[in-house]
Amino acid sequence: MAIAAVVIAILILVILITGVKLNPFLAFLVSSIAAAVMLGIPLEKIPGVIETGIGSILGSLAVILCVGAMFGKLVAESGAAQQISSSLMRWCGKKYITWALMLTGFIVGLPLFYNVGFVLLVPLVFSVMYQTKLPAVYLGIPLLAALSVTHGFLPPHPSPVALIPQFGADMGTTLFYGIIVAIPTMIIAGPIFSARLKNIRSTPLATFEPTDLPSDQLPGIANSFFTSLLPVVMIALSSLAIYLLPGAIAQTPWVQLLSNSMIVLLIALALATYTLGIKRGMSMARVMAIYGDAIKDIAVILLIVAGAGALKQVMVESGVSEQLAYSLKTVALNPLVLAWLIATIIRIALGSATVAGLTAAGIVAPIIPLTGADPNLMVLAIGAGSLMCSHVNDSGFWMYKEYFNLSIKDTFKSWTLMETIVGVVGLMGVLVLDIFV
Repeated sequence: MAIAAVVIAILILVILITGVKLNPFLAFLVSSIAAAVMLGIPLEKIPGVIETGIGSILGSLAVILCVGAMFGKLVAESGAAQQISSSLMRWCGKKYITWALMLTGFIVGLPLFYNVGFVLLVPLVFSVMYQTKLPAVYLGIPLLAALSVTHGFLPPHPSPVALIPQFGADMGTTLFYGIIVAIPTMIIAGPIFSARLKNIRSTPLATFEPTDLPSDQLPGIANSFFTSLLPVVMIALSSLAIYLLPGAIAQTPWVQLLSNSMIVLLIALALATYTLGIKRGMSMARVMAIYGDAIKDIAVILLIVAGAGALKQVMVESGVSEQLAYSLKTVALNPLVLAWLIATIIRIALGSATVAGLTAAGIVAPIIPLTGADPNLMVLAIGAGSLMCSHVNDSGFWMYKEYFNLSIKDTFKSWTLMETIVGVVGLMGVLVLDIFV
């Protein structure tokens, strides 16, 4: 009955989001209350359980998500994203332009949240289209594949960052493994796959015709690359420092403080505020206005994460997570494949990659200590599953369709298939990596 209650709660969540079109945060609250009632949690304790779930997950994520959004917004608004794109295109030439766009999506997508990256980088694709006369879909898919890969696999994006503390994974190790899996995945789903899409013609709407900043107003190449990659480099170095420094030094309070992801991102944001903002003539008021807009962009994601935390806490308090874990343990599947499959099913049902990843995490988290699965690879397996089979209930599907002015059929042939390739190849990469780690 307990497992049946979980299934019913997830069905309620699906119906509220896809059928009733309720805001995901409200849908999570309703389904959490319904699950708590069905699972026998005393009625007077239900509000406290939900509050605990929301507080516990936001306590570790709110600063990271908000600061990450501020950082990404500054990278875009300052022109650093445009400089990176233009530089890569100059270096690669027309013959390798899809590879240049893929690298642009990957590099700029590291600090940028997906929706922000999409809106800010797709006009650059159209700019290249007008310059080269190549098909927009052929040019756009490599960049979008790279954005999807960074969104699903790599911190500081919401789903990987949320899964890492839940699974007891390590931020730096997950980032390292994620990059190893991401590179072949975005190559196959990007330039290789897009070569088959040259026959899909689209005329982007005039509304989306880009207006680029003049080259003399862009930050320098070194500044753009250095600042955009700074958070990733700092997270990687801080993670390695714990292992490379002598034990006595590694355990000192200062090293522990500076190895924390929140502190790393704050330091990176402070440096970016100077290198991309103040140093280039922006007033502090202008930089803070950019950061204020970034918080608006991330508000919905924060609420979705909070709602997922409430549902997870209900499952933890009721003990159903342990029952579910033991029942799933008997399923004759590699735990990484099982995690991927659960995330895939939720992704198909709900549409949101972030919701799919967070919901799947609440279900499979108890499996990890029972199976001995690598928690870092578990994060990546769920990330791959959460990107599968994007279709009409996914906002990204419609953003792509409208920006590129495509038919539903051509959107399925390009966007949906690209996302599915990312999910399948990503899982294959995780399984190969599991052999060696």
